[in-house]
Amino acid sequence: MDLSFVAIQALNGLASASSLFITACGLTLVFGVTRIVNFAHGSLYMVGAFTAATLVPWMLELWFGPVSFWLGIVISALIVGLLGVVIEVLLLRRIYGAPELFQLLATFGIVLVLQDLVVQIFGPQDILGPRAPGLRAPVEILGRRFPSYELVLIAAGPAVLAAVWFVLRKTRFGTLIRAATQDREMVAALGVNQALLFTGTLFLGAFLAGLGGALQIPRVAANTGMDLSIIAECFVVTVVGGMGSVPGAFLAALIIGQLQAFGILIFPKSTLVVVFLLMAVVLAIRPYGFFGRPEILGGTHAVGIASRKPMARGTLLATIGIVLLACLPLIGDPYLLKVATEILVFALFAFSLQLLIGVGGLVSFGHAAFFGLGAYGSALTVKWLGAPMEAAFPAGLLLAALGAALIGAFVVRLSGIYLAMMTLAAAQILYAIAFQWVEVTGGDNGIVGVWPSNWVAGRSAYYLLTLALTVITVLFLKKIIESPFGYALRAARDSEPRAEAIGIAVRQQRWLAFILAGAGAGIAGSLYAFSRGSVDPSLLGIPTSVDALTMLLLGGIQTIAGPLAGSAVLHILRDQIMPLTSLWRLFLGLSIIGMVLVFPRGLVGTIRQWGEDRA
Repeated sequence: MDLSFVAIQALNGLASASSLFITACGLTLVFGVTRIVNFAHGSLYMVGAFTAATLVPWMLELWFGPVSFWLGIVISALIVGLLGVVIEVLLLRRIYGAPELFQLLATFGIVLVLQDLVVQIFGPQDILGPRAPGLRAPVEILGRRFPSYELVLIAAGPAVLAAVWFVLRKTRFGTLIRAATQDREMVAALGVNQALLFTGTLFLGAFLAGLGGALQIPRVAANTGMDLSIIAECFVVTVVGGMGSVPGAFLAALIIGQLQAFGILIFPKSTLVVVFLLMAVVLAIRPYGFFGRPEILGGTHAVGIASRKPMARGTLLATIGIVLLACLPLIGDPYLLKVATEILVFALFAFSLQLLIGVGGLVSFGHAAFFGLGAYGSALTVKWLGAPMEAAFPAGLLLAALGAALIGAFVVRLSGIYLAMMTLAAAQILYAIAFQWVEVTGGDNGIVGVWPSNWVAGRSAYYLLTLALTVITVLFLKKIIESPFGYALRAARDSEPRAEAIGIAVRQQRWLAFILAGAGAGIAGSLYAFSRGSVDPSLLGIPTSVDALTMLLLGGIQTIAGPLAGSAVLHILRDQIMPLTSLWRLFLGLSIIGMVLVFPRGLVGTIRQWGEDRA
């Protein structure tokens, strides 16, 4: 490996790092002030790319020259900044008082809406932007050619860092941003206009996301997959650098850029996980990132299942519901039973997450890891050992529980968004293993031929088996929630220092909670594998984790029945909306946003609160 090649790879890494930092910097600022984990940040990046790819050629036709190109880039970023203001004023401002997780759910609804709006406005095809005038010819560095535009990108990152530093250090607005990052409640107590501060921060964050996307048009075509491809890396940069730390984000982006540039040469199969491996290592050593500070617990951590006296009416309604579900095969056709089976599986999956979030206050973005481990555990037992379903189910449960024990041992020392991102890193590492270990897992083709035993081969029989296992597992987890162990988890969720002061081993309790939740998700994964007859790496992917989180939040994390209702509602929405229109993402996203606005504590939680208010 000669020196010139190393230099060119290093420059490629710097260009990628610079682009990544510009986008991630906006996410860092927004989270630091508003504490919103903005899933829609990647969508704003995508909108910036499409806007620039459409606007810049038009401006070059009106006035050919370098100025028109760069002016088009800036105008595109400003348009995205204004879009961020619209989102903040029309949606986010209305739910700042809601639990932070519901704000996250609202931004997920925005992602769905923007995906369809981009297609309707710009078209479904990729759009390749023009090359920058005066920067079309490559330059020669140590005898090798290097794109001149990449040198501009390398300079753009430090320039944005300097500009953001000036705003934060030399302006009143920047002083308020830094103050809100440290203590948002104190800033409000001093009389600062919170609404105006949040709006300005959302504008700046969206502007940087749009700028990051607009600067990509000479390099890559604007496409509808840009949002999901960038958001995960932005989260990693923000978390590794330390939430709210702009210098930390810059340092993290530099390291990630170089890892991506050289990692593919040293470990070709590491491309899918290198950034998540970095995040896992950093958080294991420095739980708050490079320059982060311990979070002030509250909000998300204080919201969950409260201690309530069991109601006889609730038990009666649950019994009636189980009986009605058991009678469904008498009136349902095979398609209805298939949908009902899937609803039950995902209801159990979401309920297992309830033990972590609603009871323990442990937000997980990677719960799909245990769902996928359960599915793969059963499938591998069938494929490699030729075992029947009766033996494969315990194998799936055991693999999921062991995976949860291993992952939980690393993550329970973290808190808040750092814990959530560590679980995401673990899930992505497992996803990469399943995707690339072709000899064992089948790679992206997955494992097929995972069929149930003959006695439950019919759709009705398998539905009843799924219902029975779901009810038994939910009742078991409900018993755990209502046990002294469950109350210890709630005590640690509401006030960790007080829980430790009275002798509760908080980390040990949370570790056991991870094992129990992982085992529950593993049962759901095994049921899903035999229901489909196959498994593939998508079961471990980010969308599967997002589905569990969405179902839990739609139903309400304050109630036992919330995850079950959320699963039914989400699947009914998909089943009714997707076949009717090609704009199903738009309508599903609007439905989620509407539910967040009308039911700020989830469907079951808000309805229960309405009843208590009337009483």
